Amino acid sequence: MQSPPSSYPYQTPPSMTVSGIHGQTLEVTVVGCNRLKDTEWISRQDPYVILEYGTTKFRTRTCTDGGKNPKFQEKFIFSLVEGLHELQISVWNSNTITFDDFIGTGKVQLHKVLTHGYDDTPWPIQSKHGRCTGETRLILHYANAANKLATNLGPSAPPYLTPSTPYGSPPPCAAPYLPYPIPYPYPSAYPPSGYPPSATGYPPPPLPYPPTAYPPPYPPPLQGTSYYLPGPYTGPYPPPPY
Repeated sequence: MQSPPSSYPYQTPPSMTVSGIHGQTLEVTVVGCNRLKDTEWISRQDPYVILEYGTTKFRTRTCTDGGKNPKFQEKFIFSLVEGLHELQISVWNSNTITFDDFIGTGKVQLHKVLTHGYDDTPWPIQSKHGRCTGETRLILHYANAANKLATNLGPSAPPYLTPSTPYGSPPPCAAPYLPYPIPYPYPSAYPPSGYPPSATGYPPPPLPYPPTAYPPPYPPPLQGTSYYLPGPYTGPYPPPPY
């Protein structure tokens, strides 16, 4: 027979000293299951969880194709019974044609949640032959616990430390500094003497326009050639034939 790992808490129920719980409210959230035994050969199994406490019984929805690690995140409310400090859980695989397959069952001890108000623990489940077939993760809340752990559920912030030196003037700088920049020496007179510069020689005097030799005379003078504008013919007319 294979027994559950010893790391699971509350394998042996402690002596129960919690009383006055009858009619109080216990909140149970089914988070999910881990490492379940696979009861399917071809497809993925469809697990669901059943919770039983006294005469009260709840069932989660079926996690279709949840396989070995289904997730539920479902909350249920139980009315506590005096002297009953144990919750029964069982996990099944849903089938559409044949009967549902039994995966495993287990018991949840309520001593921690009734004492401290909170318990976030994975609980083992076993087959009918006592073999471990996975675990179911539950979150339990009990609002009327005497010693609540609500303030210890998360890491606390570091305490505030009073500074050793009270706030006041800023610490001295490494090097002295001047409160104001050095004034820039302004000229005694504005605009300065010699401004604007003398216009002597600038800009140069404009040239006459148009130039004196422009435009050239028209028509242009003769160039001393006999082939250009010959003089009038003085011989007989018409001239004799050659």
